[in-house]
Amino acid sequence: MATKLLLTFAICRLIVTVGLNIDPTDLLSLGGATASVAVGGVQLSVDQSDMESASMDFGMLTRAEPLAVLHPSSAEDVARLVKAAYTSAQVFTVSARGHGHSINGQAQTNNGVVIQMSGSGAGGRKRVGPRPGPPRVFQKERFVDVWGGELWIDVLKSTLEHGLAPKSWTDYLYLSVGGTLSNAGISGQAFNHGPQISNVHELDVVTGKGEILTCSEEENTELFHGVLGGLGQFGIITRARISLEQAPQRVRWIRVLYSNFSAFTGDQEYLISLHEQPDAQKFDYVEGFVIVDEGLINNWRSSFFSPRNPVKISSINGGNGGVLYCLEITKNYHESTADTIDQEVEALLKKLNFIQTSVFTTDLPYVDFLDRVHKAELKLRSKGLWDVPHPWLNLFVPKSRIADFDKGVFKGILGNKTSGPILIYPMNKNKWDQRSSVVTPDEDVFYLVALLRSALDTGEDIHSLEYLSNQNRQVLRFCDDTGIKVKHYLPHYTTQEEWMDHFGDKWGRFNQRKMEFDPRHIMATGQRIFKLSSTSSSSSSSSSSSMAL
Repeated sequence: MATKLLLTFAICRLIVTVGLNIDPTDLLSLGGATASVAVGGVQLSVDQSDMESASMDFGMLTRAEPLAVLHPSSAEDVARLVKAAYTSAQVFTVSARGHGHSINGQAQTNNGVVIQMSGSGAGGRKRVGPRPGPPRVFQKERFVDVWGGELWIDVLKSTLEHGLAPKSWTDYLYLSVGGTLSNAGISGQAFNHGPQISNVHELDVVTGKGEILTCSEEENTELFHGVLGGLGQFGIITRARISLEQAPQRVRWIRVLYSNFSAFTGDQEYLISLHEQPDAQKFDYVEGFVIVDEGLINNWRSSFFSPRNPVKISSINGGNGGVLYCLEITKNYHESTADTIDQEVEALLKKLNFIQTSVFTTDLPYVDFLDRVHKAELKLRSKGLWDVPHPWLNLFVPKSRIADFDKGVFKGILGNKTSGPILIYPMNKNKWDQRSSVVTPDEDVFYLVALLRSALDTGEDIHSLEYLSNQNRQVLRFCDDTGIKVKHYLPHYTTQEEWMDHFGDKWGRFNQRKMEFDPRHIMATGQRIFKLSSTSSSSSSSSSSSMAL
């Protein structure tokens, strides 16, 4: 009872601060599934399901319950709350949450408010108040304006109505626009178009001071580049203007296998070097993954092969065991060019050094390829295998050391059981804007290595969260001991010293941007980069101004 009274008191303070006209005594009757208040189109909720949803994320590795959840209907709603936090004598934090696909609690807070940017109420409840506007497509200019909480799957559906689509994707489309742009947003198209942050024309951002600022290459450029890949540290993206291209109609999807790692990476690097060539002379998507002994080429990321006819390593590798590598490539095309797609694919495959008996091909609509992971998600959900801990580890590995990583990790630490897909594919550094906040290895080509494992309660130690987490630590220790200068993608550290090391020579600018745009350190505290400032907003403004001189 005491806890509920304290929580009610905290929410009362927030409601009064944000400026909602409500009798605080009304909150005393709120509880369970009805604990929400809607005033002037703004929903501030302590509903049990809202609170539980905001307390967890996809990683299921940490839990933090906020004081309340805000369901905004506009950028102004977001700004009012952030302004209240910035000017409040009693500091509270603000964290933006999209679809909740973070791994280590990056969108959580236990001493503030979570702004639920995506979707309706928790548990599918009907949202109270108006929703943010739908994506607005500018067909002639080839861009789309979208709400920061919009999911990429909905952006795709809206743009396809005009025969257009974004250029760069993530493998999973049920992620929010603001969420992926706060990290980078990568998939197999990144070698050609760059990450998603390289395909943004303009943003509207609510800064840590509660200001709504439009930023681009020409306006508020420091904020623009800081927010892209900025881990939510400088503000909340409420609108993004995304570049579009003519949408393909179909995709030729190909997988080929390698037993030789050097041949595998050599072919991947060759294919991404073709990024400046005409469309007919390059693939549109280049990824790959590692297959360990006794594994299947199938995995949860796709339904590429028929479950009735699974392909085993032993059938490809002559029963010799060991590690195999799968190159995954696609060619987009339109019905009008279908008669040339076979020749284009064949010309590119002739230059590669894969196992000749290991070519697997399928053809499908463009939408089905982009949404391939969601279909697998539905299967896993039906088996109770989706809502489990995900101790994922995503690393950028410099090209010069990827062979050492293979020997020490793929052929060493991981053994022959992986508990999930292991992605590996290269990207071109020149497709990444170095003015953004993202940190990548200091080489022209670097690899994403993603250990996308799931901890399962099977009774076997190798599937346990403790085992997989310890294995992640072994991988990082191996990189440290051998001098492989990896950089974390979707980084997670617990001390500022570790963050300073992560950002390297970018730290000074990152810290300066923080002082300018979020001087009280109230934004995205789940990242654990900066400690919450207890100074008043006026003191913070003075300090920030003096530091800028």
